Amino acid sequence: MIGAETKWDILDKIKSKTATLGVIGLGYVGLPLAVEMANSGFEVIGYDIQEEKVELINRGINYISDVSDADLKRAVESGKLNAKSKFDSVYLCDCVCICVPTPLDKYQQPDISYIKTSAEMLSKFIRPGMLIVLESTTYPGTTEELLKPILEQSGYDSGIDFYLAYSPERVDPGNKGFKIKNTPKVVGGLTPKATEIATALYENVIDSSVHPVSTPAIAEMVKLLENTYRNVNIAFINEMAMLCEKMNIDIWEVIEAAKTKPYGFQAFYPGPGLGGHCIPLDPYYLAWKAREYSFHTSMIEVSGQINDRMAEYCLERSMKILNRCKKALFSSRVLVLGIAYKQDIDDYRESPALRVIECLQREGAEVSFFDPYIDYYIEKETKYSGLPNLTPYILKEFDLVIVTTAHSNIDYDMVQKNSRMIFDTKNAMKYIIDRSNIELL
Repeated sequence: MIGAETKWDILDKIKSKTATLGVIGLGYVGLPLAVEMANSGFEVIGYDIQEEKVELINRGINYISDVSDADLKRAVESGKLNAKSKFDSVYLCDCVCICVPTPLDKYQQPDISYIKTSAEMLSKFIRPGMLIVLESTTYPGTTEELLKPILEQSGYDSGIDFYLAYSPERVDPGNKGFKIKNTPKVVGGLTPKATEIATALYENVIDSSVHPVSTPAIAEMVKLLENTYRNVNIAFINEMAMLCEKMNIDIWEVIEAAKTKPYGFQAFYPGPGLGGHCIPLDPYYLAWKAREYSFHTSMIEVSGQINDRMAEYCLERSMKILNRCKKALFSSRVLVLGIAYKQDIDDYRESPALRVIECLQREGAEVSFFDPYIDYYIEKETKYSGLPNLTPYILKEFDLVIVTTAHSNIDYDMVQKNSRMIFDTKNAMKYIIDRSNIELL
């Protein structure tokens, strides 16, 4: 049983940075966290079942764009970060953060199998005084209703023998202004002591504020609220874009003018759909959980329908552009510029560009792609390779160029001068003066 002395022991170890930290899952969330912890002075053990990742980390080789090569190398060479594929050393950790994927299954329902597997593994090695923090995006109630019972199969009780908390990850891939180090943290423990200790952990890792909340469910809902807010507002602006096109109004100019209001308006921008692990998925987690309470999240579900429709809408607009050029989409050569789900990153998870390509191919178009960050992508176990470079000669071979990602390192002036027609779904070419062959979403 944990006494006050043990509690203060772990707090002292955190504050003196003598605590050993564990991070389960070394992907887009876990690796940046592990590197930040190590470079903050903690001994960190990273765990991942993919041995290839483990080997790369231990050689100081980076595979996540949001982690700098120098930061990873410093963490490894200092001996502060060590990666393992076996979990039998977890008992050495004073604090363990779970950062595993939480995708949707084929029925658009939460797949929390990775959390469950991690908890079952952890329950075999849990020890008194340990702090366990779940960071994976999930539905409210996961920490208390799923994680706690599995961990207590160890024979230890949460709040008595070990501490349990939830702290949502807030990673924004490609964001140059905000990284883990300077992004505020939200923490909700199962008990006040758990909240206190988890808060102390993050306060000794990040330079920003840590905001404690009363329960893990509050913290879990925070993440869903943040991303559902973005989902709903993006759906609204996508619908406005479709309306403005019918009214022959430039939605992009409308948004820029609306931004001049110093209050009451936050700019969101239209596009070919939503991508990434969080914004397209999180609303489904919330809607799924709401059904348990016989609550119908109509606005959330409608926003999902609007955003899901954008790929089809881009197909329709592409057909119209080609028709005006007296060209059918069938057998036309189409170049998609950008596979990543957002600007200047190499992550194509849930990228709307893939759905646009699928729609184009379904109608018989011959589709190629170029992305300066992505040489190939794998979809449904099939590998698709992109063009190795982008030249005037290559551009002239295509009937239509569709800009689906606004990468900043593409020469859009060269694209405009050498393309027959361009459908710019991201307003990436807003500074191009000659717009005779450019059509905006």
